[in-house]
Amino acid sequence: MEIKRFLEKLSSGTPTPGGGSASALAGALSAALVAMTAGLSLRQGKLGKKEVVDVRKKALAIQKRLLRAVDEDAESYEAVLKAFRLPKKTERERLHRSKLIRKAYQKATVTPQRVCQFSIQLLEYSKTLIFKGNPNAISDAGVAAFLADGALAGGLLNIGINLVPGTEKIFVKKMHSLMGRWTKKRNHLMREIQSALR
Repeated sequence: MEIKRFLEKLSSGTPTPGGGSASALAGALSAALVAMTAGLSLRQGKLGKKEVVDVRKKALAIQKRLLRAVDEDAESYEAVLKAFRLPKKTERERLHRSKLIRKAYQKATVTPQRVCQFSIQLLEYSKTLIFKGNPNAISDAGVAAFLADGALAGGLLNIGINLVPGTEKIFVKKMHSLMGRWTKKRNHLMREIQSALR
């Protein structure tokens, strides 16, 4: 029922929740599938029990964190909208408003950054399970990988869109560097995953 309500809200035509929240949810779904596939790999596959239990435990922790991120992303964009509604009649008000808008946009990159970080972890776990997990659950591990890839793509997009003109140059440089590293890692992992699933 909660997912049904979320989808109704997502499709309602309001700014929030939006793509950032949907990306976080895709990541949470990926984490749930990783945990499931790990559970199915306890008795079948090439992984040791300790490694399977560790992957499952970490995936469940990520699932909870990304589920919270669904709301956090919406809340951060609500802060952006609130800043845009500030008065702008005087020069002082305009400067204050512009400053708070930039700050709100910068803060709105925090949740997408988390989504990206967790999605990279989920891609790594998915890859491990595809290669060494229960062979009967390879399609589940593959879907987990594709969901994590979608979450990561959404996270990258939302970081970039929030780097508005006027954002501190040092922060922009840092974000571009992070995005570049995540993209490189993503491409490498997805090449291996897609090759294994052919």
